[in-house]
Amino acid sequence: MSFGSHATEEVSLARLPSGIELTTTIHTYRGRNPDDGPTLYVQAAQHGREINGTEVLRRFHDELPLDSLTGTVVAVPVANPLTFDRVTYTTPEAFDSVNPNMNRIWPGDEDGTLHQRMADRLWSYAGRADAIVDLHTGSPDMLAHVVFREGDDRSRALAEAFGTDLLLAEPADDDATDEWHRRDFAGKLRVAASEEGIPSITPELAHNKQIVEEAVEDGVDGLLDVLRFLEMLPGDVLDREQTNARNHLGQVTADDSGLFRPTPSLEVGVWVEEGTELGTVYDPATYETRQVALADRAGVLYALTREATVNAGDQLASIALVESE
Repeated sequence: MSFGSHATEEVSLARLPSGIELTTTIHTYRGRNPDDGPTLYVQAAQHGREINGTEVLRRFHDELPLDSLTGTVVAVPVANPLTFDRVTYTTPEAFDSVNPNMNRIWPGDEDGTLHQRMADRLWSYAGRADAIVDLHTGSPDMLAHVVFREGDDRSRALAEAFGTDLLLAEPADDDATDEWHRRDFAGKLRVAASEEGIPSITPELAHNKQIVEEAVEDGVDGLLDVLRFLEMLPGDVLDREQTNARNHLGQVTADDSGLFRPTPSLEVGVWVEEGTELGTVYDPATYETRQVALADRAGVLYALTREATVNAGDQLASIALVESE
């Protein structure tokens, strides 16, 4: 009788100018009857400073009951070694000046730039999966949430199973804003997968650059519940109260550079009305107020920057538009 198996594979993602191969490790977990169940692809650290997803996969490795698993899990703890080594969001210009952000060029191109080649190599695994989880983390002061493509019911069900309190539907293609297209969001892994009919979600676990226990525990619990939802593990998914909202890409941004002081009484997760004062940007030398940042609509405040030094155009806050029942 087979009790499941775990194997690792070192995979070449691209070749660096020196001739050195840029590699990563892919973990494959096969259940007792791998051919009888679906395949889940999960990756972390497309953006190298978002390391909580990598820690999620390490602990998921320890907790996954192979003897109860049906189907196959393919896990990539470090999807982008270049950004991981530099603790950055994008790859330095010297490596890919055309496509510095890996999460803008899926499903990739085997003859393209460095990131396009890396994505193409990983897509050879992700593109064969029945469902995809792309683990990310956001700013330190952000409410954990899961993003999925608006109108994609299977991705929405996957997001509900992962289990964060906040779920964000993001419009895509013709339904999306000009900003969505300007920022090349059509090239996100989640969107590319949806185009191919593969349900896909992006959990944003909050915090970066340091391992945060609560975020990691939420990530492991979320992955195990996704497996239960896909009937790859026995048991029922917990029934949770969740807020369904629409991703607000416009965000509240700094009109001018300076120091930003958030309103002290505000915390992420609260409901704010349109016109709520979110904080003040002021000139640190003259003390002159440059901007009183206001909520441009009513909704759930799910991100509020605590990094005081801001440049014009920087994100100050994000507000989710709650769906009516």
